[in-house]
Amino acid sequence: MIIIKTEYEIELMREGGKILSKLLNHLIDLAKPGLSTLELDRFAYEFILSSGAKPSFLNYNGFPASLCISLNEVLIHGIPKENIIIKEGDTVSIDAGIYYKGYHTDAARTFTVGKVDKTITKLIDVTEKSFFEGISYAKPGNRLSDISAAIERTVVSAGFFVVREYVGHGIGRNLHEEPSIPNYGKPGNGPVLKKGMTLAIEPMVLQKSARVTTRSDGWTVAATNGLTTSHYENTIVITENDPEILTI
Repeated sequence: MIIIKTEYEIELMREGGKILSKLLNHLIDLAKPGLSTLELDRFAYEFILSSGAKPSFLNYNGFPASLCISLNEVLIHGIPKENIIIKEGDTVSIDAGIYYKGYHTDAARTFTVGKVDKTITKLIDVTEKSFFEGISYAKPGNRLSDISAAIERTVVSAGFFVVREYVGHGIGRNLHEEPSIPNYGKPGNGPVLKKGMTLAIEPMVLQKSARVTTRSDGWTVAATNGLTTSHYENTIVITENDPEILTI
């Protein structure tokens, strides 16, 4: 069942989204060569608690950290560790969620540290662009797959690939709610979008192949070909007109 949120619930998620947006901006500024991903995670934990919120990811299904930090070929669910050190030329993806006054918000950013190949810059730009192309269809009366199809169309037309094993999701009192939101598909399918739906839209994009593998820790998902990946996510709410992004 897709849960329609009240204006009061949306306002609480809006407040949480502002905290999450600030956190991500701080983390992007902090991510410099020589810093460990565990140090970023510790900063995030303290920031979230000091903001009156809780980390959504910490201990979720056993996940051991507040952030997912994924470098280079790692797409999602990278576990922050003391011995994972950010280097010049790395691509960093940070996925964060917070639980504030009874409601979750979820967002992710991919960015580079120092100079990188133009292909990687294009990959990151296309991933973000596909999100905005997708949510241009996030309006009452449209179908859920209209969002999915627009994301896939944008990614594929740029010569990249969308991951099929992992999808976006509804969000609210629970971190993961109905509906599941693939980043691929044909338009005109799935539930009709309605005002008050809150969705976490998250394109996950790879180069040359859509194949991924889960590493032995049971969490880390990486491209099988070892090429750099990209992930971009925001929590949105369907309104009477254009969608509102809660995490920017």
